[in-house]
Amino acid sequence: MTKINDKSKYLHIDGVSINEIAVKLKTPFYIYSETTLSENYLKFKEAAIENKIINPLICFALKSNPNKKVVKSLAKLGAGADIVSGGELKRSLECGICPQKIVFSGVGKTEEEINLALKSHKNGIYSFNVESFEELELINKLAAKAKKTARVALRLNPQVQVKTHKHISTGFKTHKFGLLREDILKNLKQRKYWSHTSLVGLSIHIGSQLTCLKATDKAIKELCQLALETGKSFEFFDVGGGLGVDYERTKDKPSCFDYMKLVSNALEKYYYTRTNDRPRVVFEPGRVISATSGHFITKVIRTKTSGDCFFAIVDGGMNDFVRTSLYGAYHEIIPIKKSKRKVVSTDIVGPICETADCFGSGIMLPKLMANDIISVSDVGAYGHSMSSNYNMRDKPREFFISKKGKVSKC
Repeated sequence: MTKINDKSKYLHIDGVSINEIAVKLKTPFYIYSETTLSENYLKFKEAAIENKIINPLICFALKSNPNKKVVKSLAKLGAGADIVSGGELKRSLECGICPQKIVFSGVGKTEEEINLALKSHKNGIYSFNVESFEELELINKLAAKAKKTARVALRLNPQVQVKTHKHISTGFKTHKFGLLREDILKNLKQRKYWSHTSLVGLSIHIGSQLTCLKATDKAIKELCQLALETGKSFEFFDVGGGLGVDYERTKDKPSCFDYMKLVSNALEKYYYTRTNDRPRVVFEPGRVISATSGHFITKVIRTKTSGDCFFAIVDGGMNDFVRTSLYGAYHEIIPIKKSKRKVVSTDIVGPICETADCFGSGIMLPKLMANDIISVSDVGAYGHSMSSNYNMRDKPREFFISKKGKVSKC
């Protein structure tokens, strides 16, 4: 839990004073709460079970946060992994995730990555989520060489428009992801694809930061209709991830329970009432698990007044945390010390030579001064994983608060 301690007047995370940490550690840095991470995962899983989704496979999307301690903590809770690269596969395996709980998505799987996945277990990984028939042909060829049968799912592009940023919408026909329904049906009997592959599932993924579930319902409907049209029985349906986070604290975003209720009802309506098959349901959550567990801690270098504009220039930049610059994303900013200073409209900006290098504009905060420390909230997803060395800056370090309150580097 993150809150200002009334006695010390400093921000605490899980009882740990961020001021005490920031005095000892060089800013900027990321810090993650194992308690919040675990609570988010268990809440997601419990919501599935409460909505009669039996034996769900929850594959954490490593692209959101591949930090070793984050992944190890989730592996201990039984999580699988949704990966999009060979590097993420290696990270999953070294953190203790069983290959039979790994799904491999992405349009650009290479020969090296496919071979690595095939060799990770006697039966390979749980599934290659196939994005093109050219990819499927390569998987089949490499599986034949390895004398194995690759488990595959075909990723359907359901051609739905979602309410999210255009850069993280993935389920329309103009997007590079997935296969069109007619192409799937046309190629199911093409022998060149299937000598050393086994079609065990169908998958969809329509985007990230989804806060309206109408498109999700439509996408599941398209997946179910395709499954029925093939006449095949499937081991699993992968319904993707992307459930949004309430960054603005509006409390009007769908909860995990709302999401699972919709998934369960959609499967009942569009599939279970028309067949006796009951495929396992696979999920690929990322930000809904890790986002609220992370905080980006940065220090004010100096302030600057330009006319009626007041800037707090911090030592963290868009190379460290890019979501606000890239997506115009909102993240709550909290001074780590409670203050009685006059509240003023503040622009929080970094040192990068880009006008976009800004964590928030016109934020009403107690007037900041040099050496004040602030926390950018909910950065446990797509924070450090998207950081870079732009302007030849070092990447920020990462720290982890265990359930016992111990802070360690990770």
